[in-house]
Amino acid sequence: MSATAGQAQTERSLAERLGFKPGQVVQELGWDEDAAEELRESIETVTGNELVDEDYDEVVDVVLLWWRDEDGDLVDGLVDALTSLAGGGHIWLLTPKQGREGHVEPSDIGESAPTAGLSQTSSVSAAPEWSGTRLVAPKGRN
Repeated sequence: MSATAGQAQTERSLAERLGFKPGQVVQELGWDEDAAEELRESIETVTGNELVDEDYDEVVDVVLLWWRDEDGDLVDGLVDALTSLAGGGHIWLLTPKQGREGHVEPSDIGESAPTAGLSQTSSVSAAPEWSGTRLVAPKGRN
């Protein structure tokens, strides 16, 4: 095996680090010009599917929710994101990193998620300008 092939096997894509898997259907909400294209492309590559938008009327495995402080009430946004989510699915809440325009305080996420019926499981650096918070509905929600 060449060094390059070995490197390729150990270097996981952005989407793989976030747990995306082949065949998943991912609904994207809140996209705007500032969204991280490299993350979007990585998700499409890993899942083998194009991202679907808010008009998609089937269930989805994951919701990718781009959210900025000025987007309104986070609880309402999270509740709306749950609409198409399949049982056992999760939401990746993507917010601008601290110091960036539209930054959402972690305490706001921590207060909004339980109100929307969600639990926070992890937080990551999802892209150079974006933080990601993985939110799941508690077991037995359905």
